[in-house]
Amino acid sequence: MKPVHLALIVAASLALAGCENKEPAEMPAPYVLNQDAMGRYCGMNVLEHAGPKGQIILEKIPEAIWFSSARDTVAFTMLPDEPKEIAAIYVSDMGKAPSWEKPGADNWIDARKAVFVIDSRVRGGMGAEEAVPFSSEEAAQAFIAKNGGRIVSFAALPESYILGAGDESDDGAEAPGGHDHG
Repeated sequence: MKPVHLALIVAASLALAGCENKEPAEMPAPYVLNQDAMGRYCGMNVLEHAGPKGQIILEKIPEAIWFSSARDTVAFTMLPDEPKEIAAIYVSDMGKAPSWEKPGADNWIDARKAVFVIDSRVRGGMGAEEAVPFSSEEAAQAFIAKNGGRIVSFAALPESYILGAGDESDDGAEAPGGHDHG
């Protein structure tokens, strides 16, 4: 019996040691959006803005970094001076959102698995173009039928769209209400 126990302990130890150098098996769960969430780039309360929100959880920091828009969330992953030890990237699933004004506190989707609508007529929380996330292509197509745009994956989001000025679409259409954000 003792050699069997020893063999099991050695096997388990080797299995655990092998896991240390790999990606974590599970992503941390998303945080629920609340009144304490402040946007990383705007410094404002995230709940004060309409449209999809985002949160990033770093590997060694057990709290969410909040974003006022899905576009800002993706920008964080593209900017060279931001941390790259990302454990999870979540964005609002707008197919499950109660409304554009209230995108929901807990309807998060892994951004890497979402489909995004870009180049639509709808503007994000700061009046800029938005990358509108959905968990299903059907919900994204329904959004496009009402608001225009096109579907892209997380990996295919154009850096120029995400990091660009974001206040004009390619066809020159303006955001509803104009461009007050400067």
